[in-house]
Amino acid sequence: MALRRVFLPRSVAPCIAALSTEPKAREQPPASPGPVRGCGAAEPVRRPVPVVDFTNTEEAYRSRRSWELARNLLVLRLCASPVLLAHHEQLFSVARKLLGQRLFERLMKMTFYGHFVAGEDQESIKPLIRHNKAFGVGFILDYGLEDDLSPEEAERKEMESCTSQAERDGTGTNKREKQYQLHPAFGDRRDGVISARTYFYANEAKCDDYMKNILKCIEASGGASDGGFSAIKLTALGRPQFLLQFSDVLTRWRRFFQQMAAEQGQAGRAAVDTKLEVVALQESIEKMGIASRAEIERWFTPETLGVSGTVDLLDWNSLIDSRTQLSRHLVVPNVQTGELEPLLSQFTEEEEQQMKRMLQRMDVLAKKAKEAGVRLMIDAEQSYFQPAIGRLTLEMQRRFNVDKPLIYNTFQCYLKDAYDNVTMDMELARREGWCFGAKLVRGAYMAQERARAVEIGYEDPINPTYEATNAMYHRCLNYVLEELKHNPRAEVMVASHNEDTVRFTLCRMEELGLHPADGQVCFGQLLGMCDQISFPLGQAGFPVYKYVPYGPVMEVLPYLSRRALENSSIMKGAQRERQLLWQELCRRLRTGSLFHHPA
Repeated sequence: MALRRVFLPRSVAPCIAALSTEPKAREQPPASPGPVRGCGAAEPVRRPVPVVDFTNTEEAYRSRRSWELARNLLVLRLCASPVLLAHHEQLFSVARKLLGQRLFERLMKMTFYGHFVAGEDQESIKPLIRHNKAFGVGFILDYGLEDDLSPEEAERKEMESCTSQAERDGTGTNKREKQYQLHPAFGDRRDGVISARTYFYANEAKCDDYMKNILKCIEASGGASDGGFSAIKLTALGRPQFLLQFSDVLTRWRRFFQQMAAEQGQAGRAAVDTKLEVVALQESIEKMGIASRAEIERWFTPETLGVSGTVDLLDWNSLIDSRTQLSRHLVVPNVQTGELEPLLSQFTEEEEQQMKRMLQRMDVLAKKAKEAGVRLMIDAEQSYFQPAIGRLTLEMQRRFNVDKPLIYNTFQCYLKDAYDNVTMDMELARREGWCFGAKLVRGAYMAQERARAVEIGYEDPINPTYEATNAMYHRCLNYVLEELKHNPRAEVMVASHNEDTVRFTLCRMEELGLHPADGQVCFGQLLGMCDQISFPLGQAGFPVYKYVPYGPVMEVLPYLSRRALENSSIMKGAQRERQLLWQELCRRLRTGSLFHHPA
């Protein structure tokens, strides 16, 4: 069965080093208006981190002509209008009818499209990529095509693609945990989401088309510049039923571990610090009737677990490697009924083939990225898909991150378990010797996730407040930066429009002696947003990248709608950006440099 083959990886190598502990907590530096440098590093560093000034508009907008600044200011002001935003789709439709297709597309290219999108195809985006590169800013190519579906069409497609054949014909029952069950009210995954693309499964041919577009995207990334990225979403590569059921399996298996930890008095510990005593664990499993004592003892051997006498979460995951005998015992206790239930559902032959094709598409893209010298960014998605996405990404990292990070996983720091996810993946990379690569984001699905948890009746997976999410982001980032200090092959992208977070990162880099020339820490923002952060970083020598979407005007309208809404949702940052744009336009007018030509 395909799911068994990818469920969990080959046996984890014995732990040869002590597990890392959480780095000492540090206060977030205040957002001062002046340049950012060190924060009083405890120990001297040979190469100080360069100064970055986020208030110098002349330097921040040196790469932009005055008409571009005026356009940016206009677009951001329009995005701040609640009335226009509430009716923007109707306004787009009316403008298209009044102007005709050709004039409407020209108007969009002069405004929203020109601000947020790089071009229509791989050739037309090259001038912008070269221009930004000349000012120190790289790119993450992202083909922005999405289906323009009605809410009813989206709900129908989602319900069909996430339901197994056994569930449809009534021969099987849905035993998934509540979080991984379908609900018609949340069939349209676009609802409440403003900063992420959404794909709905139609058929295997559509998935193949998406893969072909990403292959072209990878080729364009490799041809345009060295060291670029391409972004992909796994829900566009196959039937989401697989991701949903696989996520349920992974979560239940992890919860079983947590239940055993609670029995041994270790409830509430960070995952990386939780270690079960093997003898007590064997006794608990035997009492449940999962297997005989002799069978259980064969699972826990020095060859598979080392000689520590304890089992951590990584060891636990390795137990259900396809090369162990535990696969046929994949059962966990149901907390409500007390009965043992199988983890894996039965799939039809067609469903098995769909799973295999998803994995094959991932493999094709990773091989192409390696051949082109392009790093592959795996986007995070909804929490009910994310365990499977994270596990499949990790499998790709084990295969392709041998010499350097080629595959980047994305960690959503608004999730309560974000720290455990980051620390366990990093610990696995240490043990097995592959290169850790990560992108840290806050998250794009908060409103939808909260509403879904309340409606269906499971624990909200999101941190309770924005402040808690900020604290989680900095906690995860701190941990990764501490690792980078000792591991020159690990890398992280700080994907944030939050100026305080960028300042925090620069401060910690100074303290830890992480120089931008080493390329271990990079930054990421969306095209058309926060140039006052991106370009000062790039011009100071920090690796920084813009998320660069491209595609025909009419096909990226859903993307443009979300960008407009996103700017309205981060009013504080957008207001500061508008102020800086206006300040720079006034400076150019005063100094007679209104016809500034970037050089």
